[in-house]
Amino acid sequence: MRKFITAVLLLLVGQLTITAQEHQADAQQTSTQNQEHPVILQQDSVITQKESAVVQDNSVVIQEQTVDAQETKKSSSVIDKLTDKKWVKDLISRLEVHGYAQGGYSYDNAQGKTNSSFNLKRTLFWVKARVTDRWSFLFMHDFSSVVQEYYTDYRFTRHDELSVRVGQFKHSYSMENPMSPTVLELIDVYSQAVLFLAGEGADPLFGVQYGRDLGMMVYGDIFKNKVHYELALMNGQGINKKDGNSDKDVIVKLEYRPIKELRIVGSAQKGRGHAVGTAPWNPAIQIGDNYRRDRLSIGVHWLSKGLSIRSEYLTGKDGEVNSQGAYMTGCVTVVKNLDIIGSIDYFDRNTQMDYKQTNATIGLQYWFFRKCRVQAQYTRCWRSFDTDYNWLQAQVQVAF
Repeated sequence: MRKFITAVLLLLVGQLTITAQEHQADAQQTSTQNQEHPVILQQDSVITQKESAVVQDNSVVIQEQTVDAQETKKSSSVIDKLTDKKWVKDLISRLEVHGYAQGGYSYDNAQGKTNSSFNLKRTLFWVKARVTDRWSFLFMHDFSSVVQEYYTDYRFTRHDELSVRVGQFKHSYSMENPMSPTVLELIDVYSQAVLFLAGEGADPLFGVQYGRDLGMMVYGDIFKNKVHYELALMNGQGINKKDGNSDKDVIVKLEYRPIKELRIVGSAQKGRGHAVGTAPWNPAIQIGDNYRRDRLSIGVHWLSKGLSIRSEYLTGKDGEVNSQGAYMTGCVTVVKNLDIIGSIDYFDRNTQMDYKQTNATIGLQYWFFRKCRVQAQYTRCWRSFDTDYNWLQAQVQVAF
C-alpha cells in the first residue's frame, strides 16, 4: 500500500513539473511577442501620421481651389455687372482699336556693295474714340519710331458735306500719301516722287516726316458724293515740332468720282520750308534757310474686283530747283487671295542736273487672313547718277 501511494505521489510530482515547464515556455513566448508589438505599433503610428499629413495637404489644396473659384466667380460677377451697365456698353461701342506690323528681309547690291538685312519697318497701334455721333478723336503711335498722329474731327453737317480736323495727321498732297501702307502694293510702299515730294523721308531738306504735319483741315463730300474736297492750313515743318518759320502751307485736293470704280485726283501745295539738312542736287539751300516749297500732282485710280491700276504725275519746286516724277502701279488677282503686282516708277530730283532714277518692280502677294499678307518682290533700279542695282524684298504684314 505504501508503495502504491509513493508511486502515485511521484507520478503527480512529475506531471506538475511538466505543466510548470510548459507554463514557463508560454510565458517566455508571450514576453517575446510583447517586445515585438511596440515596433509594429510605432510603424502603424508613423503611417497614420503620414496619412494625416496627406489629408491635411489635400484639404489645403481644396481650400485654395475653392478660394480661387470664389475669386474668379466674384471677378466674373463684377465684369458682368460692369458690362451690363449702359454707360460701359456705350463706352465700348464708341472705341475702335486697330494695329499692324510689317517686317521682312531686304537684299540689294547698290553702289557695288552687297547689303542684306532683316527689318521691322512699322509697328503701329491706334485708338479712335467717337465722343458723339459728330465728334471723334484719334491717337496713333508707331512703336518702331515716334508718335504719328493725334487729331480730332468734327462733322458740322447732317451728312458728310463739311467736317473739320485739327491736330497732327497725314496731309492731302498726292493720291498715295494719305493711303495706308496696309493697302498699298509695294513693300517700299510709296513711289519715289511721293517719298520725296510728300515728305516721307527721301528729301534731306525737309527730313523724315512720314507724310504728316500739324495744322487744320476742312473736308467733305458734295454733289451726291461725286466730289470730295480737302483744304488744309499746315505748319509745313513736319511732325512733333514747332514751325521753323512764321509762314504756313496751304494744301488743296479735289477728287472726282464719275463712277464707283474710278476716281480722278488733283492736289497742290503752296508753302515755305525751313531746311533741316542739305542736298547735293540743291546746293544753294543750307541748314536753317527758309525756301520756296511748292507741289502739284494729278492722278487717276481704277479699282474694281480683282483689278487695281493707279497712276500719277507729280512735280515740285524747292528754291529754284524743279523736280518731277510719275508712276504706274497695278495689281491683278490671279486666283483667290493671290495677286500679281507690277510697277514702273520714275523720278528726277533736279530737272537741270543728272539725278534721274527709274524703278521697275514685279512681285506676288498672298492674303492669308483678313488684312494679313505675305509679299515677295524684285526691283531693278536704273540711275543716271550712280550704278544700276538689283533689289529683292520679302515682307509679312499682320493687321487687325
